[in-house]
Amino acid sequence: MSVLAELSDSVASVVDRVGPSVVGLGRGWGRGSGVVVGDGLVLTNAHNLRDEEVAVAFADGRREVGRVAGADLDADVAVIAVDTGDAPAIEWAEETAPATGSVVFALADPGGRGLRATLGFVASTGRSFRGPRGRRVRGTIEHTAPLPRGSSGSPLVDAEGKLLGINAVRMDGGLILALPADESLRRRVDALGRGEAPRRARLGVAIAPPHVARRLRRSVGLPDADGLLVRGVEDGGPGAAAGIERGDLIVAAAGQPVKRLDDIHAALDTEADELRLTVVRGSEEREVTVALANDAGAATAEA
Repeated sequence: MSVLAELSDSVASVVDRVGPSVVGLGRGWGRGSGVVVGDGLVLTNAHNLRDEEVAVAFADGRREVGRVAGADLDADVAVIAVDTGDAPAIEWAEETAPATGSVVFALADPGGRGLRATLGFVASTGRSFRGPRGRRVRGTIEHTAPLPRGSSGSPLVDAEGKLLGINAVRMDGGLILALPADESLRRRVDALGRGEAPRRARLGVAIAPPHVARRLRRSVGLPDADGLLVRGVEDGGPGAAAGIERGDLIVAAAGQPVKRLDDIHAALDTEADELRLTVVRGSEEREVTVALANDAGAATAEA
């Protein structure tokens, strides 16, 4: 048998195994794709959702209206509760860290317009992108299996049709980043399916990026300094309680320099009950200790 014939058979085999588990979300170009991960549960990207309800198109032609069981915008994952009927749950791969060069298959049903299936290779691992609320999503799989618009939330699988990742972002040049279907994602999906909202520490402040901070400091005659400018403070939030004010420049967190939003997120993700910040107000440097609040995420450029 020729190599092309073997590849054709491989794609057809994967389509037979995985195709019934792939769903379309919304109608036409409106939303994205998803995959059945359990009885009554569909996994997709959080950025595909606009409302609490979403139309779900199944491989057998059925259309149902599902509701959002749970969403984690920081991780860009969501679980939809819907009548999945006879659609089988996809099987998760035991090994979800494919080597660079590994053959992978991507399947999608963009907006319910029909199943797509493509073949590609793992181009790189350990990549990252920013989720809908600005947090960096790390450890993603970069691959070459091409996908049309509306394919985010669809499954990336191995040659046995087992789930390796959830396709999330198309990069320049057509490469795709997929969230790895590792144990961490499985735990998150289980919790979201039960309706449990993710809880993360937050400061309750809105942040301006470093280049904005430098420009504003120059405009009022203050010396340049690396850090994140506080452009707003939530009334009654942890930052306000610690005395952080609009216009403060956060230059260090937990003793480490702060030069970008990721530095704040890294400090918040340590699961400590409080966080020591160094802030500059005008030209005066001061230390503040923030008793952290746990909340269901934080908006873009906020902490």
